[in-house]
Amino acid sequence: MDVVLQSEPAATVACTELLDPRIRRTRELLQQSLAKLLEQKEFERISVHDITDAATVNRATFYAHYPDKFALLECLVAGQFNALLAERGVRFDGTCASAIRGIILGVGDFLAQSPRMECERRRQMEPHLESAVVAVVGKMLLEGLQQHPTSTPSPEMKAAAVSWAIYGAAKQWVHTTDRPSSEAMAETVFNLIAPMVHPPA
Repeated sequence: MDVVLQSEPAATVACTELLDPRIRRTRELLQQSLAKLLEQKEFERISVHDITDAATVNRATFYAHYPDKFALLECLVAGQFNALLAERGVRFDGTCASAIRGIILGVGDFLAQSPRMECERRRQMEPHLESAVVAVVGKMLLEGLQQHPTSTPSPEMKAAAVSWAIYGAAKQWVHTTDRPSSEAMAETVFNLIAPMVHPPA
């Protein structure tokens, strides 16, 4: 497939954070089916029909939950990244410097662990990986910053700027030859973004 369709960002498609357990189960089933299919073939060769067959649901059910397979991919990635942060106990309350380091380290490790792929496949996958990870980081930062709001800049602007800065720096680190350790990268990035999160008085 030469053309990548634009999907609704994962940030606006509720992935599994839903009250209705039936909806949660259906979305988890679709994400698990896509994850299994990705072990067998390339994403661009996977159709919605393949996903619904693997999940044993019909196409109408799929489209009731996701506008397309790209939105499903973003939710799958967001779920995996959220799980990594939860496993490490990373939570940001708006003040904890170690939590910010944990987020940076999590992004770096997550990107470093992502399967390497040829240029064309990477070109198609990266926007969805990026969108999902930035959405998770932005949401976590915003929830913490809203506990200690400032008049300017707004928590929303801070969270957006910092989440993109973290992702961009981690992505650059992953593509760096002879890169330093992930811990060293996290400390460097933390020193860069700390004034954005807590500007000097």
